[in-house]
Amino acid sequence: MANQPLHGHCLCGAVTFTATPTEMTMGVCHCSMCRRWSGGTFMAVDVGSSLNVETPAALGVYTSSEWGERCFCKTCGSTLFWRMRNGSHQVVAAQAFDDPGQFKFASEIFVDENPGNYAFSNPTKKMTGAEFLAQFAGPQA
Repeated sequence: MANQPLHGHCLCGAVTFTATPTEMTMGVCHCSMCRRWSGGTFMAVDVGSSLNVETPAALGVYTSSEWGERCFCKTCGSTLFWRMRNGSHQVVAAQAFDDPGQFKFASEIFVDENPGNYAFSNPTKKMTGAEFLAQFAGPQA
């Protein structure tokens, strides 16, 4: 249910969080950084700036660009969040929520970086990297 905080955690439970999805949808990023970081595509839920990490000492942060950070569990290594360094925007790994099946698969970004050895059959909104980045005032990947 959108507008209600949802709970989630990493594989080992060291990182716990709540976040309120902006919509009950999930998007997939095919960019090379997300694929390398997550071991596949990064399936994420937009939570705006609502993310509340209940156990911040267990959270590792990797600055992956001038504007973005990738967050993970220091104990088990679970891929958890991508966020703007200024805190203005955050997405949570869909599978980190307690009930990931509640999110509708709605969009794919950086489709021009998809390596071609997989394709999703779901009908989704598809955007190239340039189309996605054009939505923002400056580069935001």
